[in-house]
Amino acid sequence: MPIEIKMPALSPTMEEGKLAKWLVKEGDEVSSGDIMAEIETDKATMEFEAVDEGTIGKITVSEGTEGVKVGTVIALLAGEGEDASEIEAPAAKAPEPKPEAARSEAPEAEAPKAQAPNAEAPKAEPAPAPASKQTQEGRILASPLAKRLAAEKGVDLEAVSGSGPHGRIVKADIEAAKAGTAKAKPASAPVAASGAAEKPATVEMAADTRALLDDRIPHEVVSLSGMRKTIAKRLAQSMQQAPHIYLTVDIRLDKLMAMRAELNAALEKQGVKVSVNDMLVKALGKALIDVPECNVTFAGNEMIKYARADISVAVSIPGGLITPIVQDANGKSFSEIARATKDLGQRAKDGKLKPEEYQGGTASISNMGMMGIKQFTAVINPPQSTIVAIGAGEKRPWVMPDGSLGVATVMSATGSFDHRAVDGADGARLMAAFREYVESPLGMVA
Repeated sequence: MPIEIKMPALSPTMEEGKLAKWLVKEGDEVSSGDIMAEIETDKATMEFEAVDEGTIGKITVSEGTEGVKVGTVIALLAGEGEDASEIEAPAAKAPEPKPEAARSEAPEAEAPKAQAPNAEAPKAEPAPAPASKQTQEGRILASPLAKRLAAEKGVDLEAVSGSGPHGRIVKADIEAAKAGTAKAKPASAPVAASGAAEKPATVEMAADTRALLDDRIPHEVVSLSGMRKTIAKRLAQSMQQAPHIYLTVDIRLDKLMAMRAELNAALEKQGVKVSVNDMLVKALGKALIDVPECNVTFAGNEMIKYARADISVAVSIPGGLITPIVQDANGKSFSEIARATKDLGQRAKDGKLKPEEYQGGTASISNMGMMGIKQFTAVINPPQSTIVAIGAGEKRPWVMPDGSLGVATVMSATGSFDHRAVDGADGARLMAAFREYVESPLGMVA
């Protein structure tokens, strides 16, 4: 029997992936540990290693195929004594119909019941006409323009059959109805029994969105990438399940900027350049150790408290967002953080991060200051309980320590906290500690 090579789960949340590239071909010999393929998950492109040894007999999933479910057989490996050239792809199994579906779809297969000799045979009733595609649970799908034209011309939308996507009524259908050439609308299907399964909310949302589209506006429909689906799912989950509380502080940056200039002058020969964000990562790491009540994960009836600050740094990449992790940010030097963020950021954009490099972390930081954003609130990155949103540093009037009015470089930082795990007072303590480290940066190297 040939050995089945299946689509692996390369991360705990992976359900499907894209077989980006085969690095072997049929007839090649492989050993355990050999790289066989590159597989694109929702976050990164990863190499897939052989576990068994043998000859590639058949590749069943071609290169570039998207949406390959975890566990799908992607290749067959000929074992010892087998002829690889004789291996054939397994035949696809037809799905077996459910008993209920089989009965409802084929009533004629049932044997007729015996009748009394003098009993009157029941009259056959015509089967109900299929439901029109232009309706969704009684609602007519029609473009806004079609609805307006129908109202102006007195056309009954119930009598019009839509020719647009999913049976949607468009302008041409209304014009045809006026000319008397529109098709009669099929009879609507009977209302489903109360016990029937309801349609998923996502289907209804998609139908509602399509109904709102205006045919006059040029547009295209683009399928969501795996990354965008994951982002949508996780952020919706975060906003629905984690009650957010937001706390904002204004922070003076002048001393941090001066210290950064000195650091970069000293590190120039090493080819290392420390960014403001690198220093803020360090400040957040130190603050989380000082206020451990914010360095936690809410887990139902339990609370997970972390002894180390691993900071997830939001990085924008083509098609989405990813959060590579700077491990032990509280214990690393500025130069070590600078090297780590540069390496992680580059590999994130190349799609080469390993799952352990972007999954996990104890808190996050998101900096949009370089884009000129003065202040914003960020959505918590589950299962974390804390994320700090960094705004742009700008010159502002500032009351100096001696009470005089001057000008300082100031930024606004907003912490988002999961109120199930973090009390407002503890969140305030974290933001105060973060501000203290940024305004007195020598405290981060003491």
